[in-house]
Amino acid sequence: QVQLVESGGGLVQPGGSLRLSCVASGSILSINDMGWYRQAPGKERELVAFITSADRRNYEDSVKGRFTISRDNVKNTVYLQMNSLKPEDTAVYYCNVEIFIRGNSGYRMYWGQGTQVTVSS
Repeated sequence: QVQLVESGGGLVQPGGSLRLSCVASGSILSINDMGWYRQAPGKERELVAFITSADRRNYEDSVKGRFTISRDNVKNTVYLQMNSLKPEDTAVYYCNVEIFIRGNSGYRMYWGQGTQVTVSS
């Protein structure tokens, strides 16, 4: 199986920045789409941003202009640079990656464990 290890979460003041990382490891043949989701208290999990294998990016409206998703295909890593953070960004952030593992028949979705991001004065 694949492991996704997240890092970079924490407590930050409004207007501050954080950079989340998610590193995939395992017998990986190929990686397709990579994305970040978040879930705030009392809300459904929502897609924040994703990036395709062709580096096509998409963002949830509330984070456009503030967040940037990127990937490193050599390191099997997806990043989320978060700037101008707002209290409304407070949530648990999860990475999600489509991975083709050696021995499998195709791509499957894998989730990171989640990392807490808290934006507060």
